[in-house]
Amino acid sequence: MVKHFPGGGPQRDGEDPHFAHGKDQGCPGGMRDYHLEPFKAAIEAGCSQLMPYYGRPVGTDWKEVGFGFNMDVLTGLLRERLGFRGIVCTDWGLLNDAEILGEPTEARAWGVEHLSVPERAAKALDAGTDQFGGEQCPEVIVELVRSGRISEDRVDDSVRRLLREKFALGLFENPYVDVDRAEETVGASEFTALGAAAQRRALTVLTNHSLLPLAERPDLYVQGVNGKTAAAHGHVVADPAEADVAVLRQRTPFEPRAGAFESFFHAGSLAFPEDELKEILRLLDTVPTLVCVNLERPAVLPEIAERAAALVADFGASDAALLDVAFGRARAEGRLPFELPRSMAAVAAARPDVPDDTEDPVFPYGHGLAPVEHP
Repeated sequence: MVKHFPGGGPQRDGEDPHFAHGKDQGCPGGMRDYHLEPFKAAIEAGCSQLMPYYGRPVGTDWKEVGFGFNMDVLTGLLRERLGFRGIVCTDWGLLNDAEILGEPTEARAWGVEHLSVPERAAKALDAGTDQFGGEQCPEVIVELVRSGRISEDRVDDSVRRLLREKFALGLFENPYVDVDRAEETVGASEFTALGAAAQRRALTVLTNHSLLPLAERPDLYVQGVNGKTAAAHGHVVADPAEADVAVLRQRTPFEPRAGAFESFFHAGSLAFPEDELKEILRLLDTVPTLVCVNLERPAVLPEIAERAAALVADFGASDAALLDVAFGRARAEGRLPFELPRSMAAVAAARPDVPDDTEDPVFPYGHGLAPVEHP
């Protein structure tokens, strides 16, 4: 299942459309079609299921309703223009309010909040939806057919697509998996070795002021790194003032949000809070420091980039992978998949649908130094 159509990047202020304050997305830079390129490739490659996003388009020629209810997008664009013939499954919870993690959560019926549940369902079916993700109200669809609002032929169109997929997957002939075989396959040593190698190769060296590769067995201060893992490479000390070098791992900054559900979504400022930044810079001024930032999204880090002895980006790597690269035992070959902006002011001034649109970024898209290795 390919998602989320027609692209979830250009959300207003970078917010998430799981929540009402993130429901709007627009394309003021005129690059709407640019965001369709991955979906075109997926459809050409034969993808058979697709999920529209929660968001609603604003300031375009499309109706300002969520993509799961949007005939312009699901029928006009997806089916007629792009030729998709597979299953359209909505994201979760478009019809009914629900409880998530013990909290009441409104349906993500953006642009059609005023409609009843049956009216929302009918609008989604009219738009081209085949399946309602996370919903448990078949009686609503039955009543829509009995009342004549939705034809039985329309339901059959969707049922046909869904049954075809189940037959193609062999679910009627053999609906059960071999649990032992599945565990053996997923845990195959070949696959885990490839994953470990990918972690090392994907590490991206942003700066290196003659620090990397590190010499073996230094006095090493670590923060955010497992001490036992670090001890395989050096003598771990408790005081950075006593260290030859420090290794600091950081997460991309975000603004904590209230609520159990929304707290999972990292949103808001990309800049480090002032007090946290001061502590980081204090360490960088105490001892030559390798800083590794996990870029789950772009980060604003000009001060860190300027004062770190080396700066590395990771996109999901173990401590062992980072230290192997730091000590020249593995090659870091990564390149940035997005630019790293200089300030939040630059982020606010950028157009949400245009990639690499901030003024004077600290690091441009595609940046990454050559692999660091021992001679």
